Amino acid sequence: MEKVLCCVEKEFTVEFYDVDSMNVAWHGNYVKFMEVGRCALLDAIGYGYKEMVRDGYAFPVVTLNLKYIRSLYFGEKAVIKSYLIEYENRLKIKYEIFNSKGELTTRAESVQMALDIEKNESCFVCPETMIKKVESYIKSEGEK
Repeated sequence: MEKVLCCVEKEFTVEFYDVDSMNVAWHGNYVKFMEVGRCALLDAIGYGYKEMVRDGYAFPVVTLNLKYIRSLYFGEKAVIKSYLIEYENRLKIKYEIFNSKGELTTRAESVQMALDIEKNESCFVCPETMIKKVESYIKSEGEK
């Protein structure tokens, strides 16, 4: 894995609406699980979606990559680990999802770019506020 700048873990439950008729988590819902992990990471940094919008930015997903290794099942507790890889020019996050036995079930990655909402233009550098929040979080985690 590339250099990890910080990592956040979040437990979630595979709900009834997440599974297909065989009680297996439907593959499309893994994107939702990634969002759970991404929100936990952004909230820990202190620059979640509400802060982004307040600053005039959206962060649309521009690429997704998922590798399914084993299934998750209805009612199962799972953990998603979200790893921040890049943040200065784009937001790149890698994910690992583990089942209730601690087995790796999924590896994934998302890339998001800043979009100036008012101008409706892509930004090739992340907002300064976000960069400062990330750097402050990384520093505080390093001091623990």
